[in-house]
Amino acid sequence: MVAGDRVIGRKPSVQAESENAALIEVPHDHLIDRALGLLPERRQVLASPPRGSDTVAVRGDAGLPYLGRALHYMRWGPAEMMERYRRYGPVSLNTSLGVDRVLVAGPDALDEVLGHRRRDFGQGWDYFIGPFFRRGLLLLEFDEHKFHRRIMQQAFTRDRLEAHLAALTPVVRASIARWVPQRRNAERTVRLYPTIKELTLDIAGETFMAVDVGPRRQQLIDAFVDCTHAGLAIVRHSVPGGNWRAGLRGRKVLEEYFTAMLPQKRRTESPDFFSGLCHARSEDGGVFGDADVVNHMIFLIMAAHDTTTTTATAVAYYLGKHPDWQQRVRAEVLGMDERLGDAPPTIADLEGLRDLDLAVKESLRLMPPVPGLSRRAVRDTEIAGHYIPAGAPVDLAYQVNHLLPELWTEPGRFDPERFGEQRREDKSHRLAWMPFGAGAHKCIGMHFGTFEVKTVTAALVREYEWRIPEKYRMPWGFTTIPFPRDGAPMTLRRRSAT
Repeated sequence: MVAGDRVIGRKPSVQAESENAALIEVPHDHLIDRALGLLPERRQVLASPPRGSDTVAVRGDAGLPYLGRALHYMRWGPAEMMERYRRYGPVSLNTSLGVDRVLVAGPDALDEVLGHRRRDFGQGWDYFIGPFFRRGLLLLEFDEHKFHRRIMQQAFTRDRLEAHLAALTPVVRASIARWVPQRRNAERTVRLYPTIKELTLDIAGETFMAVDVGPRRQQLIDAFVDCTHAGLAIVRHSVPGGNWRAGLRGRKVLEEYFTAMLPQKRRTESPDFFSGLCHARSEDGGVFGDADVVNHMIFLIMAAHDTTTTTATAVAYYLGKHPDWQQRVRAEVLGMDERLGDAPPTIADLEGLRDLDLAVKESLRLMPPVPGLSRRAVRDTEIAGHYIPAGAPVDLAYQVNHLLPELWTEPGRFDPERFGEQRREDKSHRLAWMPFGAGAHKCIGMHFGTFEVKTVTAALVREYEWRIPEKYRMPWGFTTIPFPRDGAPMTLRRRSAT
């Protein structure tokens, strides 16, 4: 099948099959993978359609008692969602952690939820992260969400983003320059994921709060990690040593931290997001109360540094796997530096780095930091002809869209040029590429997050060269946000003396 200049559905190259096979096909090379693959299928129906309805029931595999398919997802992530899509189609039952859920994948089925029938579905994140990120923007819905988003948008104007970019650039450059000794060809192996995580929390402190989080950095990192990982806790009760209890403890740490800062932020205005939320007003004079400010700050900081850390790690991984692209991005960055001199880049300067932009977009396609969306049916409805009863949790597995051969040429291959103007494969469907979500809940901080990832990547290619061994594959683990289980060790070699 041919679409324009693209050949759809051809056999992926050997390189594509080996590099990202685990994203598309369930692996069988480890004992754990083989054991999960041997579990028998337990076919189950979600709910019978009402008499006279022309819809059909949602069917699927109920998996293990209580656990359902949770272990499969935490192990395989997108490959598990792809397998469900191939086996059952765009709408299927996906039981996990004692709850019968609806798994929706494929562009047309997702379009029904996010477009044609969007008022039939409210947010469904409460089950996963409600106790830890309660009343964050993602957890609000309909008119209340619209009201809060309108006020919050004042903290994300282009002028504010320009000021934040100017402030974060020297912080990023100075921090990354310290990762390896300051001598030519010096090398050091860095566990990139936790190292970037520390950096992005420092950036979040400067940008979102105008404070140095240094003295409490590790405590805050641990609190955020505990909150995000608690969402898929197997034991969803506060028992000693459990992830759920750790998440609740982390939430308390974060509440106390931000609450203590509130009085000062209320008294004075400054360019940071925290101050912006304290002083923002809607057109009719509405403002955020203290609890709303704290709730939004906890969620914003989590989103700002967790998602950025995953994305920046993925970009570095793929540039290490593809040194030709690493060199293209480096040449582009050095050209910008030569043009600007000592002046920090503006948003327009970063937007003008074409190859960096393509590499970031392709990394987001292969490993979006939030690979799915969660919704809940607020009334009886349907998706792709399947009956969805009121109250049913609905998981939108949009990462499947990122990996479909109907939409992308050789989807398992790292190929940033697919986003170039000559091809624009992301336009094959309006939901072909959606790493920031879609519709009313589209990520409010997507522009800031993209600038931050580009700034981190630019600093990396400016200072260092790195290559990923051919046989190494990033061992992604999947909870609420994907993370490399080994911390992503990478050997960085300094390019020149500074």
